[in-house]
Amino acid sequence: GGPAMQAWIKDALLSPYEIDTIIIEDEQTLIEQTLIDFSDNKKCNLILTTGGTGPTTRDVTPEATHAVCERIFDGFAEQMRNVSLRTVPTAILSRQTAGTRGKSLIINLPGKPDAIGVCLGAVFLAVPKCLELLDDSNIQIDLNFVEQDFS
Repeated sequence: GGPAMQAWIKDALLSPYEIDTIIIEDEQTLIEQTLIDFSDNKKCNLILTTGGTGPTTRDVTPEATHAVCERIFDGFAEQMRNVSLRTVPTAILSRQTAGTRGKSLIINLPGKPDAIGVCLGAVFLAVPKCLELLDDSNIQIDLNFVEQDFS
């Protein structure tokens, strides 16, 4: 999922950015610690996770995200599921979520590469505004790419 996510971000963002990638086990405590590190210590504005959003017992990324976030944005999850359901009936089982911790926006994405672009395209128009409100960040996106991916 990571390479697909990075490729999508490369096409969507016009502002300079830095990607910091880490692959970790599906263990809630480890996911929580990693999210806290990226938010509190590394000061990442946008934290994207892939995978761990399904119905199995090892899929605990949403639980970890809820545990560390101060606010949850249900609209992100609703929109990602809605757009995914157009082509994948089992998307109803996905438990992606999004929320904020401090000045960081955390978005859980599915693990399947094809689904990552679909989900990012469904919510990314809201990301710059959210980051602006959190930290007065001015992130420029390629509206032609994002809106084309949204439709």
